Amino acid sequence: MNNPQELEQIREFFAKDRFATDNGATIEEVDDGYAKCSLEIQPHHLNAANTVMGGAIFTLADFAFAVASNWNKPLHVSTTSQITYLGVARGSRLIAQAHRVKEGRSTCYYLVEVTDDLGNAVAHVTASGFSKG
Repeated sequence: MNNPQELEQIREFFAKDRFATDNGATIEEVDDGYAKCSLEIQPHHLNAANTVMGGAIFTLADFAFAVASNWNKPLHVSTTSQITYLGVARGSRLIAQAHRVKEGRSTCYYLVEVTDDLGNAVAHVTASGFSKG
């Protein structure tokens, strides 16, 4: 885990991920091969059925993958992502936890679990990345 000053530096770097951060994604924790990010659910995140839009869920998961795979490593870019929606968010906040499954010399593979703040499973995302470093 990181000290508060290091976490703030990581947040400053990833503030450049404007689509995610402008939509409310924040970094909560980072560790080697791990990131926990969250998003307070706002009215603009909802779809016509009054549930969180799939794109908002995916954006948070993709952001968590980006943070986990890049905060202390050369640049990784996503090559493929697969999302499976498991249920609707019933809480007021989404939480995405990205865990590294495997990392080689030039590729990586992560599992991102998205839940709400009540513990309900919302989605699983698998993401493969390629190292540009």
